[in-house]
This record gives sequence, structure tokens and C-alpha cells, in this order.
Amino acid sequence: MHNKAFDALNIEIVTAALGAPGLFQVEILDSCESTNTLLLNRVQQGVPSGSVVVCERQTAGRGRRGRAWLSAPGDSLTFSLLWRFPAGMPPPMGLSLAVGVAAAHALDDLGAAGVSLKWPNDILVDGAKLGGILVETVSEGGCHVAVIGLGLNIHLPREIADAVGIEAGALSSVMAYAPSRNLLLARLLRALAAVLEAFGRSGFAAFAEEWRARNAHAGQQVRILAEGAAPLEGCCAGVDEDGALLLETAAGMRRIVSGEVSLRKP
Repeated sequence: MHNKAFDALNIEIVTAALGAPGLFQVEILDSCESTNTLLLNRVQQGVPSGSVVVCERQTAGRGRRGRAWLSAPGDSLTFSLLWRFPAGMPPPMGLSLAVGVAAAHALDDLGAAGVSLKWPNDILVDGAKLGGILVETVSEGGCHVAVIGLGLNIHLPREIADAVGIEAGALSSVMAYAPSRNLLLARLLRALAAVLEAFGRSGFAAFAEEWRARNAHAGQQVRILAEGAAPLEGCCAGVDEDGALLLETAAGMRRIVSGEVSLRKP
């Protein structure tokens, strides 16, 4: 049986595992409405790049399109990272996809097999949703500031699995020993720092090839649902250098910048 107390979040353990003094300022909370909302509200207060809020229980945690993020204390890792990009950098197109690549790097290093990415913000393992990404950006003084929310299932109680209404996965189901949340957080943050620094120099183009290699729906027939638009169907042909989904339809190639992707049923 999973012992939550044994895997308690601990700032000293996280700091030691990071091994990068000054790069991150990590705050651990027992409860908050939403780590993304909390950091967005702090942007104008001048909080530094690398500010991280980790929360055991989010009472109003959000996914994309305002969906609720469901998790049980101790069974998942949910946090947000504030990152300030260099002045003059173009809008960070494809950032959520690059974050997915960073998460995959960290999970690979920890020994998780079968990690793939679903456009634009899901992390899958063996085809089931392991976690999700929520990127929100604001402009301040000519700079783009991103608040990057990330949630990963470590264990998945049946009541949560039943409530989410989708095929969900957890690290404990694909690893002999699921990593401690403190180690997982440190590895994710280190991977994110490397990817975000490169993204600040080169944008998503630096990660497009790797994302394509991890594309969970590569070459498959998919259906795209977007608000205010008719559904689109076609073959998932990957992404372009800005992170837009390329959909090969009967009418030709379409470039999709927003929407929900699902496999098309026969």
C-alpha cells in the first residue's frame, strides 16, 4: 500500500537533488487554489525567473480550457514554474510542446519506458495519460513571462481514474519502483531549465524533430475539435517549426494551432 507520509515533499531533499544553487526558488504548500494562478498573480511583484510552487492539494487546479485537475494527496506531483524569457524574444510558440520534451527527458532518465507526447499538452505512457501541461504567458516590460504548470500521476487510485473519464496512467504502473516525488521534481526542474534556456535562444524549432519522434499519434487518423469550428479529420502528419499540428486531409494539408485531438474511430 502506498505510504503518503514516507513520500512527503521536503524542500531540503529537493534542494540537495537539484544541485543548482540559485537557479530555482522552490516553495512547497499544503494547499492552494491553483499553483498557476498563484504565480501569475506574482508576476507583477517581480518574483524571479525560476520561482516554483509545489502544492499537495489544489482546490481549483486547472487544465487546458479551464478543466479541473483531479489528484489525491501524495499520489501525484503538481507544480508550476515561472520563467522569464530574454527581452526581444518572439512570442513563445510551441512552448507547451517543448515542455513535454523536457518532461520526457526527465522520465527517460528515471527509467520510465514508453513515454510519448500528444499534441499539444499531454504526456502519455503506453498510450494512457500520465500527465498534463498548462502554459500561460504574459508580457511584462518587453519580455515574455511563462507560468508552466505540470501535473504527473505517480499512483492512480481507482476513484480518481473513474472520475477523470479518460484512460489514465501512472508511473507506478510502468516502473518497478516509482521515484520519490522529491527526486522527480528535481529531475523535472533540471530538464525544464535546460530546455527553456535553449528555447529562449532558438524557439521550438530546436525541439521539433524530437517532438515528432515522440508523437503518440504519428501517421494515425485523428479528429480535431476546436471551439467555434467544424470538426476536422485526417492523418496526423506531425508538427511544424512553430508547434502547430499538421493534419493531412482530403482537401490538403491543414495547419492547426488550437484544438483537441482524438483518435478517429473506424
